[in-house]
This record gives sequence, structure tokens and C-alpha cells, in this order.
Amino acid sequence: MTAHLEGKVALITGSDSGIGHATAVTFAKEGADVVITYLEDKAGADGARERAESAGRRAIVVQTDVSDESQVENLFDRALEAFGTIDILMNDAGVDASGTEVADLSTAVWDKAIKTNLYGYFYCCRRFINIRKEAGGGGKIINVTSVHQEQPRAGAADYDCSKGAIRNLTRTLALELAPLKINVNNIAPGMVLTPMNQKAIDDSKYREQQVQSIPWKRAAQPEEIAGLALFLASSDADYVTGSTYVMDGGLMQNAGQGA
Repeated sequence: MTAHLEGKVALITGSDSGIGHATAVTFAKEGADVVITYLEDKAGADGARERAESAGRRAIVVQTDVSDESQVENLFDRALEAFGTIDILMNDAGVDASGTEVADLSTAVWDKAIKTNLYGYFYCCRRFINIRKEAGGGGKIINVTSVHQEQPRAGAADYDCSKGAIRNLTRTLALELAPLKINVNNIAPGMVLTPMNQKAIDDSKYREQQVQSIPWKRAAQPEEIAGLALFLASSDADYVTGSTYVMDGGLMQNAGQGA
């Protein structure tokens, strides 16, 4: 299968995650112009932009806190100013679990996860949908969730609940947007070697311990998630909507083992 995005414009949030960087470069190599966001990692976002431009495509970088509705609006305004339209939206901006159990979880920490992980996706999807409506329909939305949309962890209610909510947002949008021929799907990764797992990147012994629950005994590389995103962004996935694509090395299959 060969996927091509020639002439498309893709907006990718969450470049601080590592998956966003890899996806922007992958999309650019397949012909798309890209909008790259970052919250703190400007150097990483600029590096992704340079690699996208090296692939012969146009790219811009916009600092954005997706939990802030006005910043999301500015992001889309900047993208339209640069490229005139947006064909593909990939939402990946997010914060990790706090590690705090519900009894001790502050409202502020809970709000940060929900505002970033859920409201951020909602703000971006809503603006993107209206852009695609004005363009006559068509387009792709890819929401990055997690295996924890289904598999909870103690101390991760803030993260798990937000990811489960995104899954249902994806399914609802698949129904609402089918008449407009806008495909909406989500990718649910397991462990990926991104800054969220920086300790595993830096410490090989720790990483080896962490991957023992994964049947393939390794974490994913961001480029592997980007390859799946490329399929979902392409015309090869025109009949795919409302689906979750789990990419976890078999991690979720271990849920009932040893019981």
C-alpha cells in the first residue's frame, strides 16, 4: 500500500509528544504541507519544521496551549493565513496521568487533564469541522488516545477518563460527520518512546523493566505511530470511520492473564 497526501494541508497538535514531530515529517514526505504546534519544546518543533521543509513541503510552527480556546482559534487562523485551508487534523496534545488517586486528586490537577486532553481536542475538532463544511466536506480527523481509554490504572483517573472521553467523542463525530464525508478515527498507542517516557529513553534498565508486560518486549517508536496515522490520513482509509487502531505490541491482550 502506498499512501499519498500530495496537495493536502495537515495540522498536527502536540509536537512536544514526539509523535507529532514524527507525523509532521512523515506527512511532509508524502506531499502534505504541515502546521506544527508546541507548548514548550520549540527546538523540537523547529527541527520537525526543518525536516518537513527538507522534504520539499511548506511548514509553519505555532506555539499553542490547546486548553485555551483563544489560542486554538489563533492556531487555526494562522494555518488558514498560511495555507488557505486544512484537510487533515491530528490531535495529540496532552498531559500524562498525575499519579494521584482520586481521594487526593485536586480539582486543579483534574481540570488540567480534562481541559488539555478533552477540551483541547473538542476545540480543534469544532473549528476544523466548520472549515471543512465551508470547503464542501471531506477531510480526516485522527485523535490520539491511549490503551488507557479502556484499561484503567490506579492513580490515573485524570488521564484515563480524558482518554475514554476522547474515544466517545471520536465515535460521536464519526456519526455526525459521515454525511460530510469526514473520516474520524483514533489511534490508541501503548508505551511509546516519547518525552512522556523520558526516563525509559534515558535509562535502559528501567526501560527493560517497563516493557516486560508487553508481549513484544519493547516500546513503540514515534515513527511507527506516524505510519499508522499516514494510512488514516490517506485515501486508502476513505471507508474507515469511528474506529480505534490499537498499536501496543500486544499489551492489551495481557489484561486477563494470570487471573
